[in-house]
Amino acid sequence: MNQLDIFRLDDRVALVAGGGGAIGSALAVALAGAGANVADTGRSEDSLDATVKRIGEAGGTALASAADMTDASASRDVVARTVDRFGRLDIMVNAIGGGAGKVLFDAQDYPEDAWQWIYELNVTSTLLPTQAAVKAMIDGGRGGRVLNISSVRGLLGIRAGYSAYVAAKGAINSLTRQWATEWAQYGINVNAISPTFVDTPQVAMLLDDPAFKKSLTDRIPLARVGGTGDLVGAALFFCSDASAFVTGQILGIDGGLTATQ
Repeated sequence: MNQLDIFRLDDRVALVAGGGGAIGSALAVALAGAGANVADTGRSEDSLDATVKRIGEAGGTALASAADMTDASASRDVVARTVDRFGRLDIMVNAIGGGAGKVLFDAQDYPEDAWQWIYELNVTSTLLPTQAAVKAMIDGGRGGRVLNISSVRGLLGIRAGYSAYVAAKGAINSLTRQWATEWAQYGINVNAISPTFVDTPQVAMLLDDPAFKKSLTDRIPLARVGGTGDLVGAALFFCSDASAFVTGQILGIDGGLTATQ
């Protein structure tokens, strides 16, 4: 047997929340390229359709389901549509999140509405679709994989007014460990990847500032920010049989940033 076959996802079904975003679409396309049927969900129908088109043009099969993953009923409906279309669900990828640079306040004055927005965007949008997906995995009796997208800010503070974002990503890390512990009995592995800055449209304005970009890359041993492609290898590992004995782990994809702290 070719040892690389353990990274294949043939006949598996993956649901990617945030599949229309820069990171989510890159992971959805990669999962499809490894053989999975992919269901993409998120709020932007146009972005989801663009991802589905990319997958189709590469010979894969995908389904777009526009929905709000901070709504429990919508999350259940997306999972139901996925199972109705493909007959099963094996992989849940949570790629909805962000917002860190949009609501920066001193910790002692952090406003409740901004705090709630960051938590909804990062934690609730991970919690609700995962609960629905895991119920489908348990019913299917084949085990499964859950992959969360965290951040180095789940481990490291920063002098930039990030209280809510740091707390939210710390919650994702804790949920990853807790879910891994609880769902191991069902053969469901739960892991997370924890990138530093990834070059996406969401942070383009920040990275367009040469001084900001230099201050960032000067702290990263590999001296660059990440690209969406830098996340693909780890995602395929965690979503495939290659990680059969790995669960509850948070993998830094940060160019060595956390190694310096």
